[in-house]
Amino acid sequence: MIVASTFLRRALLADAVFSGVAALGFAFGASTFAALFNLPEALLRETGLFLIAYAALVGWLASRAAVAKALVLLVVVGNAAWTVGSIALLLSGAVSPNLAGQLMVVAQAIATGVFAELQYVGLRRSGSVAAA
Repeated sequence: MIVASTFLRRALLADAVFSGVAALGFAFGASTFAALFNLPEALLRETGLFLIAYAALVGWLASRAAVAKALVLLVVVGNAAWTVGSIALLLSGAVSPNLAGQLMVVAQAIATGVFAELQYVGLRRSGSVAAA
């Protein structure tokens, strides 16, 4: 366990808010976003459903004074993997988004990468919990 620095807690909270907004939009507005971005509706809906659980977990972590270091590292690695996976999706040809869709995927990949970096910095600024 570590004592979460204020920086880490704020980075986690920002991620939870960003992810929560995306989750609600994609889960409940998948058909609208699919038409807007020329991306598969099922991909957007399933992404939104995943992000609901993710946002809840990250929000919970942000609310804790002490957190499991491994769990925060999992979030950091997951965000980094999401960033790489998003760009790989565009390059794979598995989807054919229009320009707005390409911009949205790249923008959220950049934002997710920034969250990974901020959370890593916050993790390094956090202190260890002394054993009782």
